[in-house]
Amino acid sequence: MGFEEDFDRERARYEDGMARPSPEQLVRVGNAAYGAGLALLMLGRREEAAGWLERAALRWRESWEHATPTSWGRPIGAVKASLLAGSDGDTSAYAEWALELGTAAAESPIGRYAAALALLALDRAEEAAAVSATLVADEGFPPAVADALAAIAASDAAGVDGALERVLASFEERQEYLEDVAVADTVLVLRLLALRRGLTPSVLHSALLPA
Repeated sequence: MGFEEDFDRERARYEDGMARPSPEQLVRVGNAAYGAGLALLMLGRREEAAGWLERAALRWRESWEHATPTSWGRPIGAVKASLLAGSDGDTSAYAEWALELGTAAAESPIGRYAAALALLALDRAEEAAAVSATLVADEGFPPAVADALAAIAASDAAGVDGALERVLASFEERQEYLEDVAVADTVLVLRLLALRRGLTPSVLHSALLPA
C-alpha cells in the first residue's frame, strides 16, 4: 500500500462518517481526515494536506462536547493538526482552548503533554519548560518526546536534535500507526515547534517523513 492508497482509504472513511453524522462519528472522521492529511504531506501535496488537517482539528474540537473530561487526545490532535496545516491563527485558538481545559495541571501525563504542545505553540516557553519538566520526570511518558519538549522550551539546539532522532527511532520500531498511515507525525510537529522557537533542527531522513 502506498500513500495514494492511504489517502483514498481515509477520504472514503471520512465521507462515510460525514454521510451519517452523529456525535460518535466525530472522532472517527477526525482520525480519517488526519490520516488523509498525513498521506498528502508524504505525497508532497501540501495545500491539499492543509485542508484535510484543518478538517481533522475541527472535527476533534467538535467532538469534545461529547467526550469525557480527560479525553486529552482530542486537544492534542487539534493542536498537532493545526500546526501541520500551517494555520497560525487556528493553532493559537486550539492551543488556548487546550489550556482552558486545565491540561497544565492534569494528573495524566497525556493531559500535560497537551499543555506543553499548546504552550510552545503560543511561545510561552517558561511555562512550557515547567510542564515539560514534569513529563521528563514521569516514567509513564515517552522519554524522547519529553526530552524534545524540554529542549525546545530551553532553546537547546543539540538537545532537540538528539531527542528528535530518538523520537524518529521509536516510530521506526512501531508496528502500528494511527489510521495505518505510516508517518512519524510527532517528529514533524516537534520540528515545527522548534522552528517557531528560532531553532533549526537537523534534517532527518526516513521513509516515515516527507522527502
